[in-house]
Amino acid sequence: MGANSGQNGRSAGRQRLGLALFGGLLVLLFAGFAVVQGVAHPSVPDGDVAIVEDVPAGDQTVSAKEFARALAQQVAQGETKKVPKEGTEQYEELKEAALGELLDLIWIQGEAEEMGISVTDKQVADELEQIKEQNFPTPKAFAEFLKTSKFTKEDVNNRVRLQLLSTQIQELVNSQAGTASNEEIADYYEAAKAQFTTGPSRDIRVLTNKSKAKAEKALEQLEADSSPASWEKVAKKFSEDPSTKGNGGLQEGLTEETLPEPLKGDIFGAAAGDLIGPVKFQGNFTVIEVVKENPEKTQSLGEVRSQVSTQLTQQAQQAYFNEFVAEYQSKWRSRTFCASGFVITRCANYVGDGHPASAPPGCYEEDPKEGEALECPAPVVQPAPAVPGSVSVLQPQGERLPQRPVPVPGAEPEAPGGPEGVLPESAGGE
Repeated sequence: MGANSGQNGRSAGRQRLGLALFGGLLVLLFAGFAVVQGVAHPSVPDGDVAIVEDVPAGDQTVSAKEFARALAQQVAQGETKKVPKEGTEQYEELKEAALGELLDLIWIQGEAEEMGISVTDKQVADELEQIKEQNFPTPKAFAEFLKTSKFTKEDVNNRVRLQLLSTQIQELVNSQAGTASNEEIADYYEAAKAQFTTGPSRDIRVLTNKSKAKAEKALEQLEADSSPASWEKVAKKFSEDPSTKGNGGLQEGLTEETLPEPLKGDIFGAAAGDLIGPVKFQGNFTVIEVVKENPEKTQSLGEVRSQVSTQLTQQAQQAYFNEFVAEYQSKWRSRTFCASGFVITRCANYVGDGHPASAPPGCYEEDPKEGEALECPAPVVQPAPAVPGSVSVLQPQGERLPQRPVPVPGAEPEAPGGPEGVLPESAGGE
């Protein structure tokens, strides 16, 4: 929910004002297969291109005039200078986008009404003022936006209203998902304890100098006195590293993963109190003292409870919201009927060809262009259930793989990528 900030070539104001339906999640739900619906549908009134039934405020229509204006707005946002010829791929894309935005006006406001959600004119005006302040430095800049985008003030207010309604819808849905229980938090912590464990580390003091002679002089003084006070004095005099020069060379909590060789071997091969160097590293000569050896540490459940609770709650909200959007899409699509020549995938009377939306046209041509057929998806999406034993609190969906025959005990295992859905000859009879 919120403004669409991902469209190239749009002004900053258009980025904010563009409606990103439910954070783009609906786009994913539209993808996939188009299926033949065969739905009995009402006649779209003359002069209209679509009708949406069972809206709380009454059946709503999209007029041909509204569609023409929305189409012109899509052209203004894109790279074309005029509306493409009907029937072309470019026209179909613009038609889908234009009619889709008009349906959004009906669908989202209708959903909000059903959920008891509303926004006032004052809320819309206040939000629009914030948008103007953030994106348009002067009234003239906003007027220029209206002109170039072919938006009216009513269009802008409608999109701001939808933005506010979308936000409230998502907040309400998320609030219904609930929060993680103490048991869920504890289970996750036990399963993910490695995430909260820090390996052994070292606290060290270090100084560097390009001159080997100066590094050796520093080491000589530290061998005589390696107290913190002496390190303060020697580092200030000899070190050329500004990050440690002023604090006596102290660096804390260094782990093996963060250190390159040869420093890693030298530091973790030494004991507390050992002086090392000068070690040549990246054109400098380094003197090091291991100050303290820190053992592996695991944060307690109490220390990470808030972090785990937030993570699990967000996961639950996302899953719950996904279900909501799927139901939202199915419900409003079933109520939407489009006139001939204006039928898009969001209409209940849309009739698809059964081909995956992601399939290149060449997949279904008699003589496809070279290379296109190699990218063709399977004609049927194969179920991918979770592998038994792979579902856990860390991986709620489990490891999902396409269904295959159960291997015969003792049989030669099939090579990866072998044929799916074919039973071995020895598997049929017993």
